[in-house]
Amino acid sequence: MEVQFADSKQSTLGLEWEMAIVDATTLEQVPGADIVLEHVEDPEHGPIRGEYLDSMIELVTGVHARAVDAEAELRAMHERVVGWLEPHGLTVLPLGAHPFGDPTKQLPRVKERYSRVFDQNAWWGRRMAVNGLHVHVGVDNREKSLTVVMALARLSCYFIGLTASSPFWVGEDTGFASQRTMMFQQLSTNGPPYRMTDWADYESYVNDLERAGIITVPGEIRWDVRPSVWGTVENRLMDSVPTTWEIGAVAAFNQCVVERISRAWEVGEPVWRLQHWLMQENKWRAARYGLAAEVMTPRGERGTVSMREGLQYWVEELGPIAEDLGCSEQLARITELAARGPSYVRQRRVWEATGSAEAVARAAVEETLAGVPRFEESM
Repeated sequence: MEVQFADSKQSTLGLEWEMAIVDATTLEQVPGADIVLEHVEDPEHGPIRGEYLDSMIELVTGVHARAVDAEAELRAMHERVVGWLEPHGLTVLPLGAHPFGDPTKQLPRVKERYSRVFDQNAWWGRRMAVNGLHVHVGVDNREKSLTVVMALARLSCYFIGLTASSPFWVGEDTGFASQRTMMFQQLSTNGPPYRMTDWADYESYVNDLERAGIITVPGEIRWDVRPSVWGTVENRLMDSVPTTWEIGAVAAFNQCVVERISRAWEVGEPVWRLQHWLMQENKWRAARYGLAAEVMTPRGERGTVSMREGLQYWVEELGPIAEDLGCSEQLARITELAARGPSYVRQRRVWEATGSAEAVARAAVEETLAGVPRFEESM
């Protein structure tokens, strides 16, 4: 199998935002995707499309040069979707996992690919009621894309910590910041990417998986970060987050990192790397502890660094690139988000104040409608 990698302008941006459809009164997840999809021209490949479950949808932007424009497009699509759902007493809940719903009550859409995931993954497939945020960034050279993949994966812990929004599962606090991360890693081919020497090496890997019957198309390789046929590197690490404000922040961070790697690659500058097993450990720590985690760095003499300290380093390091890309305001939000609390922190504040998973879901829905996080201590 020859793996395609389309021509793409360097560091352009596209976003994919998955969300559950819920009853606006009870907040239960319900099969309302068809209500949305009957309004769109192409429910399979259009900007507003169906997803794995009949109770979830996905919003997909076009290609943008600036994070602020991609954020604005998502916001406009969200408003249209809510307008279609409101007359039916429904709304959307963009979290990594529903705080109290029973995932086994959610069914896959009638589509061969989804049925295969449901059947192959058995117990896990019947509970895969999770939502993600995916960021695509254009890379203008497929060999470069493999370096970008590994460098982004080395920073996986930061993307998980910033977007972790699934601390609750079936009404229980799991103790993890991102239960979605733990669920999704059960799927075959999920996990940190493997280092490839060149594109031919990557194609050989894809063909090995195809011959073994593990995949039928390259898109079934579910690495945390992967090359995409669209000529992009796709970051799939993140939980879905409730607000477009947060999406703008992590999209800018992701875009700036990719541009930083691209510039280093172009001049032959060494790009920081981390061993596969250390990336896996950092991923677990971020899923468990969120931004409170201590994570390993490539600098052996340093050992570990706190996530917040590491994030501040990267915000400062990427500042000049953010100016070039027109996303300084969005990148600066990373500092505020880290200090005042990603979604998992805000959800636990609601839980501590109310003891109610329904109140947690309600607060997230209200944040989504507002488009900005509610950072106050109590809600």
